[in-house]
Amino acid sequence: MILQSTPVLFVDAVEPSEAFFAKLGFERTVAVPDGDDDAVGFVILMQGGRNDSGLGVMIQTRQSARDDMTDADPALFEGSGTFLFLSVADVDAAARALDGYAQFLPRRETFYGATEVGFREPGGHHVVLAQFAANSPDEG
Repeated sequence: MILQSTPVLFVDAVEPSEAFFAKLGFERTVAVPDGDDDAVGFVILMQGGRNDSGLGVMIQTRQSARDDMTDADPALFEGSGTFLFLSVADVDAAARALDGYAQFLPRRETFYGATEVGFREPGGHHVVLAQFAANSPDEG
């Protein structure tokens, strides 16, 4: 039935958010220009740049979305509020990669067995990095 689920994050500018996700190993596989300048209106980022990785995120400017989906209510593309939960092999390494980005959730241990930390990416979305014991690099 469902083969993949990929979030689309609406932002004011693609490039700052793309740089954030690049720190986590996502690479551009598709880019669509935004108008006549060098700006990008839409990108598909896949883990390791591999379309078959099954791990991706799409980033699109709000203006590009309004221009593309003219029959949709333009209010759909305003604001933010996406809360993206990413399971990682090493939460400390992932957090170090995002050093300098705003942290909204300090490192914590959860009742469901995860070590988590949360960052706000430049487009205004919240990204939680979670390491479960089963995914630990120390587990064999």
